[in-house]
Amino acid sequence: MSEFRLTQISDTHLGRRFPGLVANFHRVSEHIDADRPDLVINTGDVSFDGPTSRDDVEFAKSLHDALPVACRYLPGNHDIGDNPTAIGPAPKPPVEEAHRQQFCTVIGEDHWSFEAAGWCFIGLNSLVMNSGLAFEAEQFDWLTSEIGRVNGRPVALFLHKPVFLNLPDDPELVETSIRYVPQPARARLIEMFARVDLRLIASGHVHQRRDFTFRHTRHIWAPSAGFKINDTRQDRIAIKETGLVEYRFQPDSFEVRHVRAAGQVDVDIEELFAQMGGAH
Repeated sequence: MSEFRLTQISDTHLGRRFPGLVANFHRVSEHIDADRPDLVINTGDVSFDGPTSRDDVEFAKSLHDALPVACRYLPGNHDIGDNPTAIGPAPKPPVEEAHRQQFCTVIGEDHWSFEAAGWCFIGLNSLVMNSGLAFEAEQFDWLTSEIGRVNGRPVALFLHKPVFLNLPDDPELVETSIRYVPQPARARLIEMFARVDLRLIASGHVHQRRDFTFRHTRHIWAPSAGFKINDTRQDRIAIKETGLVEYRFQPDSFEVRHVRAAGQVDVDIEELFAQMGGAH
């Protein structure tokens, strides 16, 4: 395969009770149907509230199953719970093995690797990092083995949370610690990938579209396919809009295209809170 076309969607947050998010997913589905990439990757928060609603997870999977191309998935905090961090309050809800197992049973693998167009693609469950769960160690052991098989190929890494904001040693702050891969897992991850030709890190989670390069690695933050978070509730780092990201991989190179599906709407988080009822 001389070219591999991949579409990244993220933070779909699907649940039957949120018609605006479902409508945005249908617009994304129509775009994918017209474009027909080789693969779709959802980089997490597939469902709106997996830890408390298995129906959200099952509903989200049913909508993805209707897509005309193959899909791979990675869990987000809305799917399996969030990581504990060195500072800041305990996550609500915390990541739990039962939630991870539910994701794997209903959605599919929560970590994976494959090869295409001369590239090695690796997907990681970033929510178990720093969790102390047995699977955290298992995944790092698996990653060690996968990195040992790269054999000089360029690597594209996909995960839910960005690894860092601007620099690998960015300090963790109370206000933003939940946005990025937590320490000390972050440092370990960076050290492991220093052994290979890591060209791309693709993530979601922050609901902002961002594209920057640090050293020789390009960092792509996919926007949410479902909704945006206004500046009152979240500081602005980059572009706040709904959308998706398209990639074309060729041996030793890749291209990125930032797009919005026709008819996709910038649903504001306040609309979701109003549908949920109560103050947030």
